[in-house]
Amino acid sequence: MRTRSGVCRSGLVLAACVGLALTGCGSEDGGDGSGTFYGPSTGIGDGTARTFVELGADGNPTGVGVRLTESGLAGLPTHEGKPAEVFNLQFPEQVSGTPFEFATLDWNNHGHEPIGIFDKPHFDLHFFMMNEENVAAIVPTDPEFEAKAAILPDPQYVPQDYVPAPFPPIPQMGAHWFDSTAGVAPGMDFTEVFINGSWDGEYSFLEPMMTRDWLLTKPTFRQDIKQPQAYQESGYYPTSYSVAFDEAAGEYVFTLSGMTHREQS
Repeated sequence: MRTRSGVCRSGLVLAACVGLALTGCGSEDGGDGSGTFYGPSTGIGDGTARTFVELGADGNPTGVGVRLTESGLAGLPTHEGKPAEVFNLQFPEQVSGTPFEFATLDWNNHGHEPIGIFDKPHFDLHFFMMNEENVAAIVPTDPEFEAKAAILPDPQYVPQDYVPAPFPPIPQMGAHWFDSTAGVAPGMDFTEVFINGSWDGEYSFLEPMMTRDWLLTKPTFRQDIKQPQAYQESGYYPTSYSVAFDEAAGEYVFTLSGMTHREQS
């Protein structure tokens, strides 16, 4: 069974949630168990980001995601000499009905490999299905690093059309999978793409990627998430992904929605 770090569970994090309007913790409770529940805010650039979980009247999750303030696209670090700047984002405890443990928003000022594909300034948004301790342990100094990366999920757990990416495993992420129909190849006009990840035979993350320039256009975007034939853990899984700009809040909203219960098989 997984252990979740949770948000507002420990005294330390609870103290950080005092003053909900300041920290971003709290909720918009519908009074019947439904509502939108937020994780604590994390500073990014000149702004902030926070996770959220949406629950229906039955108390089950209908969506999970991240909100990034418009000012978060300014004042971003250049992280010279570093491949990326990684911001860890904690979910509220209401995420427990899903497979997700935590999220990271990675800012790649210079892009990253493969060159000619993802070498534009962009964000990687990881929705991890592993806890932080296990993700942090994905390092090349692990004697079994290459061996664990090479253990792929059984075919029934692989989403339709996804194939292993043609580059080595990434520390604190793992192996990556591309949609073979998405045209991921040198020379592609990369604005956004949806990637999957695995580690040691387990599907470990969902990863929307999007360029800063694309976000500056304040796009309205939605796509279906391709599904596998079977699931490694029971829970509510998303079937669609969207990006929108909330004019009233001044926030970019990245949402995994269409949550559907799947049984482990």
